Amino acid sequence: MANSWILSAAMFGMEIFVSGPKGYEPKPAVTEALKAAGLPVNFTYTEDPKEACKDADCIYTDVWVSMGDEAEAEQRLKEMAPYQVNAELLALAKQDAYFMHCLPAHAGEEVSQDVLDSPKSIIFDEAENRLHAQKAIMAKLVELNS
Repeated sequence: MANSWILSAAMFGMEIFVSGPKGYEPKPAVTEALKAAGLPVNFTYTEDPKEACKDADCIYTDVWVSMGDEAEAEQRLKEMAPYQVNAELLALAKQDAYFMHCLPAHAGEEVSQDVLDSPKSIIFDEAENRLHAQKAIMAKLVELNS
């Protein structure tokens, strides 16, 4: 997910901070793709989640164990635990910052329940907007194949 956000941010001139433990850095192919497209390499990777969240406009996280990665679940949960988006990290962001997650979220793992339930969480607005975007894409594909 972070790789897609890095590419999207570059297209729209946004700066992005990505945080995770050693070994989870964005793939070099992401930087190569940015350079090949003439886009700025405007992301910072840090192992310090507090640095990544400081003065952020938005904090985004995704599940730590995706489908198919269940064999690595125990290790990933241990490595990623310091990166849980919780009230402490959210408090480092700008006062009007939002929290986003593509859902489904695992409360207590990548995000605390209080952040999911907070007024700063726009996860359901995000999900609704994704639905409309997907419908528009499907309509265009049907139109192209008619």
